Amino acid sequence: MPKIIDFQTDPSCYRHWRVEYEGPIARLFMDVDEDGGLFDGYQLKLNSYDLGVDIELADVVQRMRFEHPEVKVVVMQSAKDKVFCAGANIRMLGGAAHAHKVNFCKFTNETRNTYEAAESDSGQKYVAAIKGACAGGGYELALACNHIMLTDDSSSSVSLPEVPLLAVLPGTGGLTRVTDKRHVRRDLADVFCSTEEGVKGKRAVKWGLVDEAVPNARFDVVVAERAAEFAAASTKPDLAQGITLGPLDKTVGEDGAVSYSLVEVSVVRDARRAEILIKGPDGDAPADPDALVAEGDQSYLLRLARELDDAILHLRLNEIDLGVWVMRSQGDPEAVLAQEALILDHPDHWLANEIRHYWKRVLKRIDVTSRSLVALVEHGSCFAGVLAELLWAVDRSYMMEDEFEGDNRSLATITLSAGNFGAYPMGNDLTRLDTRFYGSGEANGLNTHTGAALEAEEAEAAGLVTMILDDIDWEDEIRIFLEERASFSPDAMTGMEANLRFAGPETMETRIFGRLTAWQNWIFNRPNAVGAEGALQRYGTGVRGNFDMDRV
Repeated sequence: MPKIIDFQTDPSCYRHWRVEYEGPIARLFMDVDEDGGLFDGYQLKLNSYDLGVDIELADVVQRMRFEHPEVKVVVMQSAKDKVFCAGANIRMLGGAAHAHKVNFCKFTNETRNTYEAAESDSGQKYVAAIKGACAGGGYELALACNHIMLTDDSSSSVSLPEVPLLAVLPGTGGLTRVTDKRHVRRDLADVFCSTEEGVKGKRAVKWGLVDEAVPNARFDVVVAERAAEFAAASTKPDLAQGITLGPLDKTVGEDGAVSYSLVEVSVVRDARRAEILIKGPDGDAPADPDALVAEGDQSYLLRLARELDDAILHLRLNEIDLGVWVMRSQGDPEAVLAQEALILDHPDHWLANEIRHYWKRVLKRIDVTSRSLVALVEHGSCFAGVLAELLWAVDRSYMMEDEFEGDNRSLATITLSAGNFGAYPMGNDLTRLDTRFYGSGEANGLNTHTGAALEAEEAEAAGLVTMILDDIDWEDEIRIFLEERASFSPDAMTGMEANLRFAGPETMETRIFGRLTAWQNWIFNRPNAVGAEGALQRYGTGVRGNFDMDRV
């Protein structure tokens, strides 16, 4: 049985990172344990990383926001001499299954997006302090920081050497951030990405690859000075200690089912389908932000976000064959709206703000998940406010119409809240409703429905669901759709869904994930990279990869 990858960790379990907190400044040290790989068969030398290293980093970034809101500046640096980070481990990539490679790339970039946005979302500025070699995915770690400092000496450099060394490309955001974020001139970027040894010191500053190069003798002092300057200039309020993120209430069954306190994941393996049930609130909404803080990680929206996030990652990496995900909900929609209202009504409260941004990230993770997604709005469901966003993140949605024989649950409804009109933007910087109705103008006026429980005919008229079905047709139509979807080529589905989910303007984020889906899927399948004589397999042997030189 394949190893189950667990995305839950905590500081007591870290093998690769450590954090020192100094009031408003946190020092984040990358100190990868060579023998701490997630799988056998490779060593994580030179601060290279695999998914396990990035799972810890994602946990660090999450805890920085919720447990340490007092932090205003995070200095990311290496704890090893003469190397910042050598990037993704080549032996790991050479031996990993294709699906793992691509999902690994997706997760690492989601993690980088999270701390890249930490300054605008949470007032936490990330600074990369680079000593030694900073190559490939290591430079991508730095690129996602808000400020990059490089030691100006004979050995420290930044590089994206994947093209000349590995016949792959820095596609987990590297190329895109170089041009779109760092604004490196296209021809210089071409030189940079074709050069194994990278770029050093003042030239790296001149080309825009880093923000400043500092003489080695003064580097540590200047990094400390810069961190203090950034902290002093921060507009983030001074805050006390945050809340504790405890372990999730999670059980994994022998049949693959996963149970949490508010999320249930069941597996229909013969049909290659996962079914995700989301439960409504199990208590009243907190009276005010102080009560929200008192509830800590047990507050409804935070607990649900954490559980749903973990379920998504579990299914992505551990259940590759389950190509169709069905999302359901059950609960009181008014109770969901009451929980969300506290978050929306107090945007300046640090915890309310963090929970809202966390939901933004969870929904974005669904947007870029390479599975066929469908939502069923059944009687007794609670697709309201933030949970209604799921209906526009999926590829199709079906809603029960009128009463069903023998079903005494309340009629299916969908309820919009103010949050659906801007609180949880997609990667294209539009709301899911604006993306759904892009260019048609049909989203205009939907806010007049805010707070109203829309039954099937009203929801269909407003364009909020794909189809409404009565008692006679529901079971057969849903069965036919699910069987059909599971029978299609997963490659064709991935391409179709990734194209249809993002309408409208491109952003750096949509370009990163779009290019990752296309380029990484393609290149990681090509023999030039992964064949028996490909560059990934021959890396470190002294023998160059044997390339098929035809341009495709």
